Amino acid sequence: MSEDAQPEDQHDLEALRVPPSAAQGVFGDRLELAECYWNILATDGIDHGLMGPREVPRLWDRHILNCAVISEVIDDAVRVFDIGSGAGLPGLPLAITRPDLEITLIEPLLRRSTFLERAVTTLGLTNVQVVRGRAEEKVVRAEVGLADVVTSRAVAPLERLAKWSAPLIRTGGRMIAIKGSSAAEEIERDRATVGRAGISGLRVSTCGESLETPTTVVIGTKTEVAGSKKSRRR
Repeated sequence: MSEDAQPEDQHDLEALRVPPSAAQGVFGDRLELAECYWNILATDGIDHGLMGPREVPRLWDRHILNCAVISEVIDDAVRVFDIGSGAGLPGLPLAITRPDLEITLIEPLLRRSTFLERAVTTLGLTNVQVVRGRAEEKVVRAEVGLADVVTSRAVAPLERLAKWSAPLIRTGGRMIAIKGSSAAEEIERDRATVGRAGISGLRVSTCGESLETPTTVVIGTKTEVAGSKKSRRR
């Protein structure tokens, strides 16, 4: 990159950093913290290959706000696991907008988990921990225990997502997966398999009606798996 190009690029970055008007309503007095996270994604996130350069103009709408608004369907002061957290989505926007939540980011790749640890430290988020590993691994399950809610975004189809999420959710807790416009079709396709994994009552919900593009989530409730040792006890 030539020196002549730097001022223009810097000017563009500064302009893009300005949050849309909806961000104030989502983050309130923690908007400055959300802006700091935007900067992390737009710099370190790009450098580490966690975000593509073309995503920078869409960081607020497509990523940060898109994730933060799922707080609308999460109860107060609960324990949340974010599986396959990647660049911290949706876990870090949730942690910023909802300091009452206890959030664990579960990420298998060292490069990504290291990025997450640095981001948590930079943001000063005391309600977040990072665990390196795969959600489906028994050693991870033993380390983290059970959550009230397990979240995910762009991780896997519902069929696999339920198999990974269900063992991490307490009975009566919920799986909340950010999905796209085909969410209803995915539910119909995978409902039986998801049920066998122990997730029932699948439904589509919309969060963030104030956003230009609201967020679509699939919500399911953890139930006792038929045939489990506990259900066979008399």
